[in-house]
Amino acid sequence: MLAALHVLISIMGLILIIFLNLLAVFMVLLQLPGTWMMLLCTGLWAWWYWDEQAIGIWTLASLLVLAIIGEVVETFAGVVTSRQAKSSKRSMLLGLVGGIGGAILGTTMIPVPLFGTLIGACIGAGLGAMLGDHWAGRNWKEVKTAGKAAAKGRLWGTVGKVIIAVIMFIIATTAMIF
Repeated sequence: MLAALHVLISIMGLILIIFLNLLAVFMVLLQLPGTWMMLLCTGLWAWWYWDEQAIGIWTLASLLVLAIIGEVVETFAGVVTSRQAKSSKRSMLLGLVGGIGGAILGTTMIPVPLFGTLIGACIGAGLGAMLGDHWAGRNWKEVKTAGKAAAKGRLWGTVGKVIIAVIMFIIATTAMIF
């Protein structure tokens, strides 16, 4: 009886962790630290079942590396597109701030939450970058180019990070099940 209860609790815990990891993938779309939540949840599972070697250290290390790569991809996409557009440093900084503010507003104002957040983040990044270049004294064409670049960078950075989050989900789920 006690062994059956242990198995039932283990299965329920596994389902909960898989659900939380799936939720973490959607958190990335909401511009939240979903990759880190997934690493934390999977790490807790590994710690809880450490004696049974449910998840090895190499799996956790690969999830850590992927989470770091996700942050680099998200940041690098914005920097690359801003550099290509020859944006000012003010533009890059205000694009970052605008992206965060836009994500918050997009989440609350656009009825489709996940896409509302992404659309809001892209628009906010674009408007922030435009304000930054305008403040730096650039002409309208340069301001417009900076805004488009920041919005495009935010979009591709998020897409890249979502892809990495999905890969992390597959690795973590496979490691927990098999």
